[in-house]
Amino acid sequence: MHTEEKFTPKTWPASPEKATLEGKNKFMGFWFFLGGETVLFGSLFATYLALKDRVPSDSHALAADIFDLPLAFIATMLLLTSSLTSVYAMYHMKNYNFQRMQAWLLVTVLLGAAFLGLEIYEFSEYVKEYGHTFTSSAFGSAFYTLVGFHGAHVAFGLLWIVSLMLRNAKRGLNLYNAPKFYLASLYWHFIDVVWVFIFTVVYLMGMVG
Repeated sequence: MHTEEKFTPKTWPASPEKATLEGKNKFMGFWFFLGGETVLFGSLFATYLALKDRVPSDSHALAADIFDLPLAFIATMLLLTSSLTSVYAMYHMKNYNFQRMQAWLLVTVLLGAAFLGLEIYEFSEYVKEYGHTFTSSAFGSAFYTLVGFHGAHVAFGLLWIVSLMLRNAKRGLNLYNAPKFYLASLYWHFIDVVWVFIFTVVYLMGMVG
């Protein structure tokens, strides 16, 4: 059984996400989880680099021909900004300001949803304009697997944060749910870091050949 202790700003622990043994265990387990995710994404990056130029000889669906770099850049700015807003949310969590934490998490969710919307639009344009699909070439398979897998992580992160916000809307902060908010924020930062690599390896390197 967990205890939902309430704290005032004067008694709130300096690190509420790790103030209990349960919180520390969740924190440790999460780092193991991220290690596995890092290995998985590393494998997907290696596969993409090996297959990025594998297209039929009569195809015009090479990266330099189809990628919309301005759109990808806007999506990158949205996701990086959402990482900053999640930092603000955690700052207010540690100061026991639940309402402001919720407000900044909402901004984070909106920015993440906008990023996901742009990614879906991007995929639809590639299919419609260039016939660049998952089965059109080895490059298409590698591209949609890597970028789409990241998009699935974004969708999961959004669901995670929204679920925490709704579930705890009336409960406020306590030593039981503070680690959950903090781990969701760490997960969101991980997603952002992975996207920086995707933007660099897939889009920037793709445009220069």
